[in-house]
Order: sequence, then C-alpha cells, then structure tokens
Amino acid sequence: MANAIKKLAGETAIYGLSTILARMINFLIVPLYTRVLSTESYGAYAEIMSYIAVLQVVLVFGLETGCFKFANNIRNSILDGNGGSAPDAAPHGSDKRTLTPESPFSTALGTVLATSSIFFLLMICFAGPLSNAMGYGIYPKMIVYAGGILALDSITAILFARLRYQQKALKFAVFKTIKIVSELGFNLLLFLTLPAYLSANPESWITGFIPAEPNFVYIIFAVFLSCIICTILFIPDLLRVKVTIRSRLLKQMLVYSLPLMVAGLPGILNDSLDRILFRFFAPEGAVWRSDLGIYQAAVRLAVIMNLFVQMFRYAAEPFFFARERDKGSKEMYAKVMEYFVAFCMLIFLGVLLYMDIIGLLLGKDFRGALDTVPLMLISYMLLGILFNVSMWYKLSGQTRYAINITLAGLAVTALINILLMPHFSYWASVWAHVLSGLAMLLYSLRLGNKYYPIPYKWRKICSYIFVGITIFLAVSFANGMLEAKTSLPDGWLLAIRLTDGTIGIFIYLAYVVSRNRELLTSLKIG
Repeated sequence: MANAIKKLAGETAIYGLSTILARMINFLIVPLYTRVLSTESYGAYAEIMSYIAVLQVVLVFGLETGCFKFANNIRNSILDGNGGSAPDAAPHGSDKRTLTPESPFSTALGTVLATSSIFFLLMICFAGPLSNAMGYGIYPKMIVYAGGILALDSITAILFARLRYQQKALKFAVFKTIKIVSELGFNLLLFLTLPAYLSANPESWITGFIPAEPNFVYIIFAVFLSCIICTILFIPDLLRVKVTIRSRLLKQMLVYSLPLMVAGLPGILNDSLDRILFRFFAPEGAVWRSDLGIYQAAVRLAVIMNLFVQMFRYAAEPFFFARERDKGSKEMYAKVMEYFVAFCMLIFLGVLLYMDIIGLLLGKDFRGALDTVPLMLISYMLLGILFNVSMWYKLSGQTRYAINITLAGLAVTALINILLMPHFSYWASVWAHVLSGLAMLLYSLRLGNKYYPIPYKWRKICSYIFVGITIFLAVSFANGMLEAKTSLPDGWLLAIRLTDGTIGIFIYLAYVVSRNRELLTSLKIG
C-alpha cells in the first residue's frame, strides 16, 4: 500500500506541475485584469467563461472516464484470455473485430470530433443573434471565439485522457504547460502592447478580431489562440490514432459515461451557476456585472484549493481504477482520503493566514468580497472529498446513481441562489457552494456505505478539519485584538500576523504527523 500511495503522490506531482502552473498563472494575472479592466468588464468575462465551463463538460459526454473504464476492461479481458470480448469490456455479437485498449479512445475521439465540429459551425452561424440576446451585440466574434474554445478543448480532452491512460504524465504536463504559457503570452501581448499599437494605427486589420480598447474580449481571444496552439501540438497524436467509431462500443460507453457527464456538472455548476444567475437574480438596483466582477476576483484567491483538487483528480482516477482488484484496495482508498483532507486544510491555513499579502493581488476596486474566501476554500475542499467518496459508483459500475447525487446538489445550488441572491447578492452564492457540496457528499456517502462500503476514518478526517478551522479562528481573533489595542506601525502588525500564521501552520502539521503512525515511523519520530 505504501508503494502504491507513493506512486500516486509522484504522478500527482507531475500532473500537478502543469495544473499548478496553469492556475497560478491565472491567479497571478488577476492583478493585471483587476487594474486594467473595470469591475463590469471583469464581470462580463466571468459570465462568458461560466457558459464555457458548463458546455465543456457537456460536449465531452463524460467519455474521458469511460475511456479509462473500457480500456482497462479490454486489457484485463485480453490478459484473461477472452480476446477483448468480455461482456462488460466491449461489444460482441455483430461486431466481430478484435478490440484493443486503444479502441475506446479512437471511438471517443471520432464522436467528439463530429459533435464539436457541428457545434462550432452552429456558433459561427448564430453568433449575431446570440450576442444580441446576451447584451453583447457589438462583440459577435466573442461568440465565435467561445465556440472555438469549446470545440478544440473537447477534442484535446480525449487526447489528454489518452496520455493519462498511457501514463505519459510528462508529455501531458508539457502540453498543458505550453498551452497555459501561450495563453499568458497572448494576454500580455494584447493588454500591454497592442493598445498602444492600435492607438497609433486605428485602421489596423487587427481591429477586425478585437476591439481597439482593452476589455473582456481580449481574454476570450487569448484563450482561443492558446487552444489553437494546443491542438497543433497534438497533430502527431491525431495522425497516429485511427479514428474509428465502433457503434456497439460507443453505445456501451455512452451508457456508462453519460451519467458521469451529469455527475461532472455539480462541481462546474458550483463554480458557474451563480455567475449565470447573477444576470437574473442580482439585488434590485445593483450593477450586477460589477458585483459579479468583485465576487469573482475574490474567488480567484481560493483557486489554490481548487487546483490541488484538480491535479489530484488527474492522477487519482486512473490510479483507483488500476488498483480495483488489489488486495486491501478499499483500505488504501480510505488512507488516501485522510492524506487528501490533511493537505487540503494545510492549503486552507496557508491562504487565510497570509491573506494580508495575498489580498494585495487584487486592484483596490476588487477587494470588497475578501471575506468570502474562507467559505470558498471549504467548498472546494468538500468537492474534493466528494470526488473521493464518489469513486464507489465508478468502481462498481453503478454510475446511474450519479444522476441522483447531482440532482440533489443542483437543487440546493439553484434554490439558495434564486431565493437569497436578490437579498444577499454574492453571499448567497458562497453559501450555495458550501451547502450544495455538503449535500452531495452526505448523499453519496450514504449510498456508498450501502453498495460499496469503504472504511473511511471520519473521526480522524473531521479532526483535521476541526483543528485547522480552530487554528485559523484563534489566530484571526488574536490578530484582531492586537490590531485594536496596539499603536504599533502597520509594518510591525503585518510581521506579527505573518509570524502567527507560520506558527499556526506548524501546529497543524505537528498535529497531522502525530495522528499518523506511518509518518511517525518514516520520520523516525515514534
């Protein structure tokens, strides 16, 4: 078990390099956005990206995970001497062709290529009406760029899944890194260099693609260009993959994967639904795009938790499937959960105890929602715990239950936002994130205990959360009292708060180590 967990940690680190770089660059570029763009323009960007985030999940049909499941089934069937024709591994009967572990990927790629191409053509044809309906009538090309992002990302999603299955973590990380670095480069070029050029050359052909004055369209265009770069990188892989849509295999994959597509929506909707609803349910008299921009800038500060959950998921999903038959696999899954939560709370403390510095990343007009960051960090952690707990229905093949879990979370998210957003603005969205994640977690855990019980040590897991939150509250209270009663200069107050943060993190780490005999043994402490 120790070697398996160590391997998972190593793969998580490699996958995480690109994911961390991507999210950190997006995190570090926020100061540029919040100093160049208005709060309304940033809110418009947040709204458009919310639609893109949701549609990305829909257009892939959940086939990424389906590829892992069926490729592993076919591989195991071949190893067992069934020639890839095991009932749960691949179609049989009328489809007599020999299947290989590559077959699910070629089928998924052909399917996504066809559907994404049709979708992109529709976006081009209806760019004008769509932009007018959304109130962005002077920017119809923005709709085209969004359609291009969705089409190209859907295609490369299957190719990235293939790299994960082949355990080509380094190539995966390099391609992801090139994509995000190119996006950064295009952003810097568009925001820092191009405005001066367009001011001197107002008739330039470039204005046929983007406005002369910087606004949210610049960001969308930069993402679109980076997607083109990423697709070009995959051309050799596309040429090597024999795209063949096997109808019987596709049917079985969709039966397995479509519920996962629906199950993938809660995490996305927890980040996106509030942005979509802001247009319709913001408090009366409020400038909804401005409030949305301020709120989303604060959410960016919680991205560190989200990126850890994402990089863990990249490595953990194939890891869990590959060890499904191992002796003691359930105990290993439980142990992984403990380490996952412990590290999540370390991130929680690392962000909040140094918020005095991290908050300065935002422009002055965007700092009004910093108090929402603690709850957003907790909501992202809950989604990570939900991913771990929800592996039961993926491993047991009972993905139909994913729909019930998803609907429960969506009901909570929608209800809280619709009822409370008109009164509390983005605070309703924050609590919707937390309570939706908690509802889905409890529901999934209840079903998992019935159909695929995993011996999670919840008392230990909850103790990590309790101790972490207690340390944060204690340090915050002490620093608040100090600031209220002392006349020390701001520099000294900041130094004291940073010192308290370091001590708080050290106390938490000491607690985690003391609760894990494996760590004590490896560190030769106990």
